[in-house]
Amino acid sequence: MVEKYELSIKRYARKFTQDSETINDITQTVFLKAFSHINSFNPKLKFSSWLYRIAHNELVNFLKKKKELPLFDFDTFWPHSAPGKKELENETEKIMMRETFEKCLAKIPAKYREVINFYYLEDLSYEEISEILQTPVSTIGVRLKRGKTILKNLCHNKNIWNNQ
Repeated sequence: MVEKYELSIKRYARKFTQDSETINDITQTVFLKAFSHINSFNPKLKFSSWLYRIAHNELVNFLKKKKELPLFDFDTFWPHSAPGKKELENETEKIMMRETFEKCLAKIPAKYREVINFYYLEDLSYEEISEILQTPVSTIGVRLKRGKTILKNLCHNKNIWNNQ
């Protein structure tokens, strides 16, 4: 179980904190809780969704204790690539664009940012996200649409995407 899901849970946790020690602690807690509560798992559902739900709860509790807003790991959303000679000229512009985009994404309410994360970065379906967040599928669709609209408006105001 740990070998199969550890990297996914750590990647998800990284969206909320950049502290590797905290990420490791939360990941360990997730697997301990999953193991100790395995009898409550419903085999009719996907195991990964159940595990993400545990991770979600742990991360929410962590954020409540710290009273911090979650950070978004932009490198996961827009991965770095090794610049070639032609790309070096645009690298400064790309860095500035990434920083501005990250600021825009951080301004989105957590309920929208989380759905965007699950859908685009974790490649989960509406149904899987619904199971994890214990929210109706229709609400997931609405949150995704609203989150994208908010993000688009914020980025347009910062001139990240011109004429799109």
